[in-house]
Amino acid sequence: MVKKLEELGIGRPSTYAPTITKIMEKGRGYVTKESRIGVERKYHVLTLVNSELTDKIETEITGSTSNRLYPSDLGMLVVDFLDEHFEDIMTYSFTADIEDKLDEIAKGAENWKEMLEDFYGPFHSTVEKTIEEASRVKGRRDLGKDPESGYTVLTQMTRFGPVVQIGTREEVGEDEKPRFASLKAGQSIETISYEEAMDLFKLPLTVGQYNGEDLVVNSGRYGPYIKYKEKFVSIPRGEDPLELTLERAQELVEEKLKQDAPVASYKGNEVTKGKGRFGPFLKWNDLYINIPRRINPDTITQEEIFELIEAKIQKEANRYISQWPEENIALENGRWGPFIRYKKKSFKIEKKDDGERYTAEEAKEKFTLEEVKKLLKEQGAKGIK
Repeated sequence: MVKKLEELGIGRPSTYAPTITKIMEKGRGYVTKESRIGVERKYHVLTLVNSELTDKIETEITGSTSNRLYPSDLGMLVVDFLDEHFEDIMTYSFTADIEDKLDEIAKGAENWKEMLEDFYGPFHSTVEKTIEEASRVKGRRDLGKDPESGYTVLTQMTRFGPVVQIGTREEVGEDEKPRFASLKAGQSIETISYEEAMDLFKLPLTVGQYNGEDLVVNSGRYGPYIKYKEKFVSIPRGEDPLELTLERAQELVEEKLKQDAPVASYKGNEVTKGKGRFGPFLKWNDLYINIPRRINPDTITQEEIFELIEAKIQKEANRYISQWPEENIALENGRWGPFIRYKKKSFKIEKKDDGERYTAEEAKEKFTLEEVKKLLKEQGAKGIK
C-alpha cells in the first residue's frame, strides 16, 4: 500500500502510518485482516518429445494469502458513496495536487488563505448538498426468490452489518417480518450466490442433546453459537456451524460449563471467573472485579479472591455521593473530583469560585437533583425533564 501511495505521489512518509492506522481501526470496519485458503486449480502440461505430444493434468493451489488486508462490505460501500458524491476529491491526482500546493505554501510561493478558500468553498457546498439529498447506501443485491414464500431473497448492509434477507418490508406487510441471516466470515454481499445465501437459513439447527437438553446451533449478531439451556456458547472462528458435529458441540459446551463453574463462594453467593474485553475478571453478586496482572487467574487462591471482592465492595461504597436510580442520574466520586453520570455518559462539575474542586461532602450538600438536572441541561444532555 505504501509503495502504491509513493507511486501516485499521495502523502508523505510521515503520513503513511496514520493513514493506514485509520483505515485499519476496528471500530470503523473498513477492512479485515485475513489469511485465506487458496483453491485448487487444474492445468494442462503439454510436452513435446521426439515429435510426440503428451498431455498431463496437474494441480496447483492459487489465491492463498497470509495476513492480508481485504476491504469489507462496509469499506466498499463507503468508497462507492464517496465516488458518487465527491468525485473530484476521490481522484488520485487531487491528493497529490494538494500535497504539491502545501509544499509551495511551505516555500512561501503560494498564499495559504487563497488555497484554502479555493478548496473549502466548493467542498463545503458539496457536503451540504450531500447531507440534504443523498440517501443511505445499502448495497442491495436481489439474488432470487424464496421457493416457500415467494418473497425476494436479497443481500444488503444494515446497521448490524451485512445480511441476507428473505422478504422486503413491502412484501411481508405489517403482519410479518423479513427473515435475516448474518453472513459467514469470508462472504461478501457483492459476491455471495443464491445457493450460499439460502444455506444461511438452515439455522437454527438442532444437532443433538447434552444431558437431556437440546443443542441448537444458530447465528447471531456476534457470530455462530450453540444454545444450551440458557447459555450461549460461541463457535470458534473458522468452524462452519452447518458442519458442526454432535461431538464437537458437546465438547464446546463442556468447555463453557467448565469456564463458568464457580471457583469460590463468598457470603453465600457463588464466585465465577471469566475473561473479557479488558482481561480476566471475577463475577460476584452482580459485581465484575478485574483480576490485576500481579495475580495469575489460573492459580488465584480463595484468599486473593476474597481480598479482591472486599476491595471492590469498598470502592463501590465510596463511588457514589448521591444516586437517583429512577432518573438514571448519579453524583459520583472521580479521580479529579465529583462528576455527574447520566445514563452511561459523564458530565463535569465546574470548580468552585476559589478554583478548588468540591469535596464529596460539599458536593452532596450543594447539588440536589434539581441542581444536577440544571447542569445536565446546560451541557446538552437529552431527555432531562
